[in-house]
Amino acid sequence: MLITNHVVSGALVGLAAPGPVSAFAVGVASHFALDSVPHWGDQDPDVFLRVAVPDGLIGLATMAVIAKAAGPERRARVVAGMLGACFPDADKPSELFFGRSPFPVPVDDWHKSIQRESTRRMPQEFIVATLGALVVRRLLTG
Repeated sequence: MLITNHVVSGALVGLAAPGPVSAFAVGVASHFALDSVPHWGDQDPDVFLRVAVPDGLIGLATMAVIAKAAGPERRARVVAGMLGACFPDADKPSELFFGRSPFPVPVDDWHKSIQRESTRRMPQEFIVATLGALVVRRLLTG
């Protein structure tokens, strides 16, 4: 699953959560739920990085826009939901920059085992991101 989709789902979690701690925890759980749904993925590291780097930057920009739009009364829980939803994928940049994951091997193995990836599912990623962003926008402005 593209990180931008985890950001958007984490924002939805944060909007529904009563506070930042629960938003972060449910955000983490939402990450694994989304990763178990069929989504885009590519085992070729070069292809993966060509997609992951722009997606990471788009995800970061999306977090900033949503955090600002959430307003001060909801910002902490919305940001916590987004951070929680992205947290399990901290293994990828950590492996790239430091050569190892910050998580125990059994956690990484389990995380990899639930992935249902295909190189043919990129259109689905764009649809999910667009629909999710529209829902977040509606909830923040409505």
